[in-house]
Amino acid sequence: MKSIFRLSIVTLTLLAFFCTGALAMERLKLSTTTSTDNSGLLDALLPTFEKKYDCKVDVIAVGTGKAIKLAVAGDVDVTMVHARSKEDKFVADGNGVNRRDVMYNDFVVIGPQNDPAGIKSAKTAAEAFEKLAAAKAKFISRGDDSGTHTKEKNLWKAAGVAPAGDWYIEAGQGMGKVITMANELQGYTITDRGTFIAYQDKIELPVLFAGDAALFNPYGVIAVNPKLHPHVNYDLAMSFIAFLTGPEGQKAIADFRKNGQPLFFIYD
Repeated sequence: MKSIFRLSIVTLTLLAFFCTGALAMERLKLSTTTSTDNSGLLDALLPTFEKKYDCKVDVIAVGTGKAIKLAVAGDVDVTMVHARSKEDKFVADGNGVNRRDVMYNDFVVIGPQNDPAGIKSAKTAAEAFEKLAAAKAKFISRGDDSGTHTKEKNLWKAAGVAPAGDWYIEAGQGMGKVITMANELQGYTITDRGTFIAYQDKIELPVLFAGDAALFNPYGVIAVNPKLHPHVNYDLAMSFIAFLTGPEGQKAIADFRKNGQPLFFIYD
């Protein structure tokens, strides 16, 4: 009985030790985009940061619009997104501080191999979107106020088109799901190149239009303003920003590849 009692005491002591350690571990709340999550980049970055700072990063992957709304509400400590106009407003309104460039890639338009809308021959992204509308080609939109959706809306505007009708489908889903839906429906969509590469082996849709400067896709990271939300973990947020933009994080981003292809690029 004494042996069992001692064993129970040791077990309870160990449990208390590990539970206390888990509770004491710092946590960083990060809102970010489905593209950084779907691409697998976070899986390559976060373990190194968590080990270095003995912390846990809680990721909320949504569209850029929702990611910024979470930051405005003070529900996260830091946000990493890709819609510069929304980022600048977030900072200008006093909700975010210390925005830094992290990386970039580009947007591409993917669609059926036979390209019924003929966008391969387009000279600009706006012309490609004009052709999509003229052909009433099935187009799957994120429809979720994400950075990709914001870019898409800007391209329709540049094309002088207000998309509507049975051919235009607003999914309200993340990038990976929209790519999958477009593949199933044999339709077109716009995606960041990183998520496309990550899904390339799972779909039949090729890139049909790319290369226009209008398709540039920069990502930024921003700490939530601690003056507005004193409860946020500002120090750890700044450590995260320093990690992403410092030599260690930048090398991890530059080295991250799928199928031998880089998904994101760092600034020189």
